[in-house]
Amino acid sequence: MTKILIIYTGGTIGMMNDTTTGGLRPFNFSQIVENVPELKRLDYEITVVSFDPIIDSSNMEPAIWVQLAKQIGDHYNEYDGFVILHGTDTMAYTASALSFMLEGLNKPVVFTGSQLPIGEIRTDARENLITALEIASAKKDGKARVPEVSIYFDFQLFRGNRTFKYSSYKFEAFRSPNYPPLAEAGVHLRFNDNNIRPCPNCSLHVQTEINPSIAVLKLYPGIQPRTVEAMLDVDVAAIVMETFGSGNAPTNGWFLRALRRAIDDGKTILNISQCPVGSVELGRYDTSRALKEMGVASGYDMTFEAAAAKLMYGMGKGLRGRRLELLLEDDIAGELTKEKGTR
Repeated sequence: MTKILIIYTGGTIGMMNDTTTGGLRPFNFSQIVENVPELKRLDYEITVVSFDPIIDSSNMEPAIWVQLAKQIGDHYNEYDGFVILHGTDTMAYTASALSFMLEGLNKPVVFTGSQLPIGEIRTDARENLITALEIASAKKDGKARVPEVSIYFDFQLFRGNRTFKYSSYKFEAFRSPNYPPLAEAGVHLRFNDNNIRPCPNCSLHVQTEINPSIAVLKLYPGIQPRTVEAMLDVDVAAIVMETFGSGNAPTNGWFLRALRRAIDDGKTILNISQCPVGSVELGRYDTSRALKEMGVASGYDMTFEAAAAKLMYGMGKGLRGRRLELLLEDDIAGELTKEKGTR
């Protein structure tokens, strides 16, 4: 019998209306079959573990990523797949982080949650949970159909490190504009095998060191020197710089000097676009050529969530300088698309 481990971290999916207070309260996920009776019709052996206390996704931290990764590593040989129930607000961050930390993964790790509590009549929780379980258990020729970290929501399965939350009120809460779905759920569950990364001979290694020493510099018209300098002077090892269009930034002398000084001081600067669709192309325009020449790393078409998690992961491995830049610009878990001939 297929064995699936459900890990409930927190979030709306595990909430029910409290008739006493009128608010929402978490229900005991060990009684999940009572709340989702449809699970009895699935021919799986399901084990449920719940964080204690449960965590609102706004309180998610890298230390909890490590706890999750260790939990999967500790039980990796016992189960065919894993379903992680997570609050939607930071789900893409956690999924991105685990896609890097679970090195050599060849089993499904499916994140899901819901926009409405599982006890609501119109809830999306039941469908999301049941289909996530089906995906986590799906095999072809004895091997997992989706041996990677993914997010299932509203009838679509996305690669975890390609996804971001775009809506706080639609059931279609997540999008992956730079990479197509791994699977789609309609009358039939249709897997897009060409989009899935197989890893048949991989052996799992859990990377448990994460270094969150990063800051974020988001550019905007009229940004002042003191603002840029304050962000670059923060005592961190790396900066995620959100630029315009295909990686463009101001060419003012003060701005370029500030970046060069930060790089000379040993900071890594990773350039990602503010546009949710498209890619950084350093050197395509004059407004990004200087960035390329001074050693700013290209994030290509990575989401912000993946860029932040990848920096923390890379620095957790002890990488700095050019070695870290090479990791950032390499596709290690399907998180970026690098055109041939680009840096």
